[in-house]
Amino acid sequence: MPSHVSADRSTPQQQPEPVAVDALINRTRRLRGDVDAVRRDATVDDDDPHGRWQRALCDLAVHHLDDLGAHLGQLKEGLPDTPDDPVSVAPAALEPPTRALAAYEADAAQRSGSLLSRVGSAEWNLLTDEVRWSDELYRILGRSPLSGPMTLDELPSVVFAEDQALLTTMVTGCLVDGRPIDGEFRMVRTDGRVRTVHMTGEPVLDSDGSTAAMWAVLRDVSELRRSERAVRESRDSLQRRRHFEDTEHRLAVELQEAVLPPWRGSLRFPPEGTAALDVAARYLPSTNSALIGGDWYDALRLPSGASMLSVGDLTGHGVAATSTTAMLLGALRGMGVAGIEPGPLLGHLNQLLETSDQPTLGSAVCCRFDPASGALTWAQAGHPAPLLFRDGTGRALTPPEGVLLGATAHPEYEQAEARLLPGDLLVLHTDGLTRASAAEECDTGRLLALAPLLARAGDAPDAVRMVVEAFGADDRADDACVMVARIGG
Repeated sequence: MPSHVSADRSTPQQQPEPVAVDALINRTRRLRGDVDAVRRDATVDDDDPHGRWQRALCDLAVHHLDDLGAHLGQLKEGLPDTPDDPVSVAPAALEPPTRALAAYEADAAQRSGSLLSRVGSAEWNLLTDEVRWSDELYRILGRSPLSGPMTLDELPSVVFAEDQALLTTMVTGCLVDGRPIDGEFRMVRTDGRVRTVHMTGEPVLDSDGSTAAMWAVLRDVSELRRSERAVRESRDSLQRRRHFEDTEHRLAVELQEAVLPPWRGSLRFPPEGTAALDVAARYLPSTNSALIGGDWYDALRLPSGASMLSVGDLTGHGVAATSTTAMLLGALRGMGVAGIEPGPLLGHLNQLLETSDQPTLGSAVCCRFDPASGALTWAQAGHPAPLLFRDGTGRALTPPEGVLLGATAHPEYEQAEARLLPGDLLVLHTDGLTRASAAEECDTGRLLALAPLLARAGDAPDAVRMVVEAFGADDRADDACVMVARIGG
């Protein structure tokens, strides 16, 4: 800000066009109203850093628009009229800019309420030791006008100790070197409240070029800085949460890859012979790749020569779901190798989930296939039944009784039997394969409609590919697994 002594007094001050300023003021008011509406409509959850960040940005934008409206109001009003020939008036008679600003503020504050009370002004006359403060400055610092304004020597007493050196440097630079003031510091009001104040000002030079006075404008930026701090803290919190979620997602993916069977192509039980069981499976992630769920599949050759096939789905997502899956699969494999039948095996899995430190629900189907007799013994826990494809047609096996794992204590899981013939295809899947959203029911009819196509599959991997091409490209609300076992012949 140029001092009044160095100003070019020969050029009349140009006032802005009222119509243009009015248009800017109206646009600012409308924008301020729109931003305030967004701020009011924002639902802020303490556990949602993204919502807090959005709300903080709205608060910050409102503060900036309030200040912009105040500045445009000042621009519209302009300075009070001055004499037509300022050059003919002695410098001492010129009204310092601070007084002009203070006169305007007193009038504008009445029209705008508290909007302009965040800006005050002061002048310190070094020749007469006279000090003038605007009414707004008294309000900013919570000081009674009866106490009078503070001198430059007294001013540091209300400034934070950490900021006093900055104030001293600015004032000294202004008075001694004639440098403008532009800095920010914290001040303590008489009521103990702390305000952050931005101070700008310049020296007033005498006719001989020496500093005769210093004027300053002090702006209370406490709320503005609070909003800026809230934006930073919310942004940092959001970044930390995103980092945590990325880390959790990576761990869930790595744990899932470690838990699921290492084979991805064809698996034969036993490797040779006409009764060999050809098995292939695929895990299908959800469209939202961040949702790593508890879907799993497993195929295991038992010491007796039989094979155990299973698929399942646990509630939840992330590390908690995949870690529970790891525990469940470990128990399932151990009990399968121990020779426990599918029905009792699911009963033990239910007890394991029901007594877990992190109770969860799950569905599963467990099958035991004897290649010597072609007998399939199976049980289910609230899971879609296996689908049997034979001679170009398909049907769902009739399910035995069984409730969700972890739903109740000591349930009974019945077993059912079916006889498989050479060339049969057995399809096991989780319910996420055939539904577009969690609210929909599992639609096995879409899978059964693939019977003519699956009849042309050369092996189990080929059949899995056909199923994935039919269902894998859809928008998937949840992850899914599909397993195909082809009876050799």
